[in-house]
Amino acid sequence: MEEQVSHTGVVVGINDKDIEIEILSASSCGTCNIKSACGMSEMREKRVTVPRLADKDYIVGQPVSIVMSARQGNKAAMIAYLIPAIILIAIIVILSNLSIKEWVAALIGIGALAVYYTILYIFFKAKLRDEFRYEIRPE
Repeated sequence: MEEQVSHTGVVVGINDKDIEIEILSASSCGTCNIKSACGMSEMREKRVTVPRLADKDYIVGQPVSIVMSARQGNKAAMIAYLIPAIILIAIIVILSNLSIKEWVAALIGIGALAVYYTILYIFFKAKLRDEFRYEIRPE
C-alpha cells in the first residue's frame, strides 16, 4: 500500500462545488517524512478547499481527515519549492557571470519567480487541482 499523508480537520464551509476544511495542527507532523516540504508543520491552522463529491454529504462542524499520497505531496513540493529554487539560483549565477550587479540579478530572479508562479496560476491551476486531490474521510 502506498504511503499517505493525513491531516485531521473540521468542515467549515460547503458549497455546490467545494468543501472548505480547517486543518488543525497535529503532533504527527513531527515524525512525517515530508514535513519540510509540506508547510503544515509551520502553521497551527490552515484552510484547504477540496472538490465536493456528489455522492457524499458533509455538514459544517463535522470532523474529517484529508489524505494525500506521499508521492503527490513530494511532487507538489517539487513544483512549489524545488523548481523555483533552481530557477532563482540559475538566474542569479548566470547574470552574475555576465557581470550584472548581484542585487540586480537577485531582483531579476525574484521577478522570474513571480512570472513562474503567475504562469502556474493562470495556465495550470485547473490541471494542478485535478492532479493533486485530497481524499476526505469522516472521523
